[in-house]
Amino acid sequence: MTIQTSRRSFLAAAGALTVGVALPGARAQAGVVASRLPLNPERLATYISINADGSAVGWIGKIDMGQGTDVGWAQMIAEELDLPVEKVSIVQGHTDVTFNMGGASGSTGIWKGGAAMRAAAAEARGVLVGMAAEKLGVPAEQLSVDDGVVSVKGDPAKRVTYAALVGGQHFDTLLTWNKQVGSDLMVEGKTKPKSPKDYKIVGKTSPKRRDVAEKILGQHIYNVDAKVEGMVHGRVIRPPVAGAVPVSVDESSIAKIPGVRVVREKDFIGVVAPREWHAVKAARELKVVWSDVKPPFPGSEGIHDHIRAAPTLKRDVDKEKGKIDEPFAKAAKVFEAAYEWPFQSHASMGPASGLVDARPDGARVWSGSQKPHYARDGVAKLLGLPPDKVVCVSLTGPGSYGRNDSGDVVMDAAVLSRAVGRPVRVQSMRHEGTGWDPKAPASVHVSRVALDADNKVTAWYFESKVFSKRDAFNNEGDPSHTLAGHLLGAPLKPTIIFGGPDESYGFPAYLKISNIIPPLLDRASPLRTAHMRDPGGPQVHFAVESFMDELAYHLDMDPLEFRLKNVENPRDLAVIKAAAEKAGWQPRKAARRQARGDVFLGQGMAYAARSGTRVAMVADVEVHRVTGRVWVRKWTVAHDCGQIINPGLLRSTIEGNVVQSTSRALFEEVRFDDKMVTSVDWSTYPIADIRDAPESIDIVLIDRPEVAPTGAGEGASRPTAAAIANAIYDATGVRLRRAPLTPERVKAGMA
Repeated sequence: MTIQTSRRSFLAAAGALTVGVALPGARAQAGVVASRLPLNPERLATYISINADGSAVGWIGKIDMGQGTDVGWAQMIAEELDLPVEKVSIVQGHTDVTFNMGGASGSTGIWKGGAAMRAAAAEARGVLVGMAAEKLGVPAEQLSVDDGVVSVKGDPAKRVTYAALVGGQHFDTLLTWNKQVGSDLMVEGKTKPKSPKDYKIVGKTSPKRRDVAEKILGQHIYNVDAKVEGMVHGRVIRPPVAGAVPVSVDESSIAKIPGVRVVREKDFIGVVAPREWHAVKAARELKVVWSDVKPPFPGSEGIHDHIRAAPTLKRDVDKEKGKIDEPFAKAAKVFEAAYEWPFQSHASMGPASGLVDARPDGARVWSGSQKPHYARDGVAKLLGLPPDKVVCVSLTGPGSYGRNDSGDVVMDAAVLSRAVGRPVRVQSMRHEGTGWDPKAPASVHVSRVALDADNKVTAWYFESKVFSKRDAFNNEGDPSHTLAGHLLGAPLKPTIIFGGPDESYGFPAYLKISNIIPPLLDRASPLRTAHMRDPGGPQVHFAVESFMDELAYHLDMDPLEFRLKNVENPRDLAVIKAAAEKAGWQPRKAARRQARGDVFLGQGMAYAARSGTRVAMVADVEVHRVTGRVWVRKWTVAHDCGQIINPGLLRSTIEGNVVQSTSRALFEEVRFDDKMVTSVDWSTYPIADIRDAPESIDIVLIDRPEVAPTGAGEGASRPTAAAIANAIYDATGVRLRRAPLTPERVKAGMA
């Protein structure tokens, strides 16, 4: 059955919002084919449809989190279908109409999701051309396509449109599927995608994002705006000491607040009320007696000593080449250093909100999660429902690069909705969003090289001692990965993993290992760890690239010269050379300590690879000798992510990544005492503001059309902190080995 409907009526059917809503990334138009069931990953219609007017829709089970990835998908589809980009709409994430392709994850939006959509679009074009060949009575090889019109070469009067061929109907075509659900899903048809030499759109044009105007004009619908009939508001009460659970609750303490209801299930305790303010007030005033527990944390100042002394839960060999024991035993000299990284919070622009309407026979979820299909699955497991009885409506959240608090509020709302039998909206407060979101893990890294009598590196040892980066998994597909699940007694399912550096230093032998330690608190912890933008990458490469800088100076070499001599991969070398040339790198073998009045001037470089993407960065910094303030005045970035889809949006993505990772390098550190996280707002968890933004970000894009794209969302996160630290050393002669590189640490170093 095929149903013609507008996007507005489609969303109304999905769950009536009291505001007009457009699916994220989809362009308003009539005639969208919205009958999407049953979804079948082997069916072409799951991914591509042609509207009655000949325009196309890409239905993708991934999410754009504000970088314009949906425009990249539209370009890839338009290229294969020979349509203008403006005639391609994207519907993303909504679980009722898209198959699970992993949401936003691992910079796989273009790399994997785009590749699948490209293959589907290529097959759609092949099917359409085949239909046209039959209709026009000529071989397919004699046909050309332009703007959705298939015509005979040399006789353009013989033509037929996409609309006439299949408009408003589903493709009845099967694809080859790799049987992978999530980000690794890939399909293939009989028609191969175009050769890059034939591209007219991909890499050639930079269509603008489609969401900016409505956001600027206040017309964009965010998840926080979601409202449904009969909805009540919920809040969850957290303990004053991490790990404490409620012993008793005095419901009479909030008896004067109208309409409020207390929900207590095992160790979960929350309140609901018809008015949001009453829910907030009840959460503040409800008297709870908490269990007496031993404070679980060492305090943020002692966290790295704790990491060093902690037992190893799991030892992973990340990479190994040759044997390092003999080179170290015979070394004329051993050079080593240790580096420290703090816990960090997502600290999204706004705390998360979630809305759930749980019924005995099914449920609807409204979420700003990166992974709506997994949010659906997690709620289904909590409620004991089949996943196909739960629908997750995907709406824009306040920002996320990894696993923030969006999964927790959805699960909180599901527990409360089940208890009260009404739709419940949970809106976190600022102190909850920053204090209780999953954190990026703190870590200690030791780097050591063996040097022979000629000062040549004969072996390299790199060890990370860390908390797992997946104490809470990187999606919300199981209650055990959320606070509510922990409080309800769900079995713990941590993934004990971290990962090593990704670079190509060609030393004769090396060993890179991760020693993963137990969590500070294994259940319902405000310091549980999960994915944050480029999980583990900033920590590891702060250590690696700071160390390589130190080693270069120790060997009386210029840091650029050292890298060019020791890095092996040609693409890695290309980005290093490009960044250095663009930045006007000046060779040096010692810190230059240039000054202008009270300001020291320095320049530092760093590089890293990530899943095939290569990035080299040069930071030009100013360090104030009195205040210790570090300002990265200028960034130079050389970036190679294989084939470029949209140069303009790629530049914007890199710029945003650089600013965010600069903030992490200079300011961001989760503070906590022995009882609780104390970083709960913008004062206690500062981030970069407009005064800290660089004066310029010069970007060199290296396009490799023949190489499949490998993702651009995270690569520039890796070298940032080391490039800044290396520039601070060049400016002041002070080597900082603990992030963030705060004014206090700079002043202490200079003193």
